[in-house]
Amino acid sequence: MNKNIPVKTDKDNNFESVPYVLSKISAGFPSPADDYIENNLSLSELLIKNHLSTFLMRASGDSMVDSGINDGDILVVDRSLEAKSRDIVIAIFEGNLTVKRLVIKTDGSAILKAENPLYKNILISEYAELEIWGVVTSAIHQFIK
Repeated sequence: MNKNIPVKTDKDNNFESVPYVLSKISAGFPSPADDYIENNLSLSELLIKNHLSTFLMRASGDSMVDSGINDGDILVVDRSLEAKSRDIVIAIFEGNLTVKRLVIKTDGSAILKAENPLYKNILISEYAELEIWGVVTSAIHQFIK
């Protein structure tokens, strides 16, 4: 199994600070808008807690659409986090990378669960080759590309 995943990095591993409007945006009925920008928000500070162990990966496919991860989304993955049941993880299963929800059953067995009914879950046998590479902490979804 190839555990060496190619990683591209930039010098700063940092996003620019972006103007941040403090008023919340209603996703239901419209609400009055504030006419000013209060502060700047660093996307790096918002999305990345552990800079040295965080990587960005692009999702491919639609097996996780019901969890909000679409084809082409950028996933923020933290390798320093211990994966818990119900976390969305990057796993290396039988030598292949996949993003799935980790479900640990009461008997200690595990399932890599697809979040799309068109895909089968992956049942992990005690003999299976599985490595949890990292925990997905955020997904960046673009509406206009």
